[in-house]
Amino acid sequence: MTFQVTVKPSGRQFTCEADETILNAAIRAGIGLPYGCKNGACSTCRGSVLEGDVHHGPHQERALSAADESKGFALFCCAKPYTDLVIESREVLGIGEFSMKKLPSRVAKIERLSDDVIVLSLQLPANERLQFRAGQYIEFLLKDGKRRSYSIANAPHADDHLTLHIRHMPGGLFTDHVFNVMKEREILRFEGPQGTFFLREDSRKPMVLLASGTGFAPIKAIVEQAVHERSERPMLLYWGGRRPGDLYMHALCEEWARTIPNLRYIPVISNAVAEDNWQGRTGFVHQAVMADLPDLSGYQVYACGNPAMVEAAQEAFSKESGLPRDEFYADAFTSETDLHKNMIE
Repeated sequence: MTFQVTVKPSGRQFTCEADETILNAAIRAGIGLPYGCKNGACSTCRGSVLEGDVHHGPHQERALSAADESKGFALFCCAKPYTDLVIESREVLGIGEFSMKKLPSRVAKIERLSDDVIVLSLQLPANERLQFRAGQYIEFLLKDGKRRSYSIANAPHADDHLTLHIRHMPGGLFTDHVFNVMKEREILRFEGPQGTFFLREDSRKPMVLLASGTGFAPIKAIVEQAVHERSERPMLLYWGGRRPGDLYMHALCEEWARTIPNLRYIPVISNAVAEDNWQGRTGFVHQAVMADLPDLSGYQVYACGNPAMVEAAQEAFSKESGLPRDEFYADAFTSETDLHKNMIE
């Protein structure tokens, strides 16, 4: 059975099959509903059901509680229709400009930057090119039908190779392979580009770039794109980690701070020990932003990393620092472990 979905306030419409999520139907129709993880963990796709009924697949309680669902909120990445629907969601303009592709790629280089982070460089076939926006991600298509998502760490103009920052998750099917088995020239298939986390180049507002761990990957692409476009927008880069070694491209960021006039770099460490000899900022990275910028009403924020950081930043920036909710752009990284804990039906 097919249902009609109307998006407010734009009035745009698309069809959705009964066994299809609202988000997948919107993507198929070229309608840019915001999304990140696509698996009910990050809440980027959260909106309201104004008319009609939906049912949800498994998702995390923190992304959508039963109480919020009873008030008409929905996660469009895991909600399917029972009826025709009228939903409320902001739309991302231009998301359909670059078509999604399924492509083979060859592993060109494996560079270990720390004990648990590898930079993986992929080469596409000679006659293929992936067009994407700085900040978007790709999904690897694994042989067992599962998928693994990784942000593209290079800007679109520097696309000789696609580079990804991969953190080792011990016991993880894919990352165990990357760290222990993978060799150069191995063939991987992926689908992309995906996600609505990307640089909004039509704004002149100063940017807070907020990363934890390998959430630095898409932030790196955004910085490189802004520099390539000769943007004069101020950029404040906050990168948080538990220990100094988690900031695996710290030297690059320090170089940016020296050579890019409109960029300031603030590294923040939450669990430094004496032997680290850390002399910089400490604590939670989003709290460092609030200490430096108590009024965020005139800023755009791009936040990427673990879901707890992203959620805390969004809540605090909006309630305490005056950041407009539609100026907070986020991509919350979820691991396979995250996807199976705290799930509700």
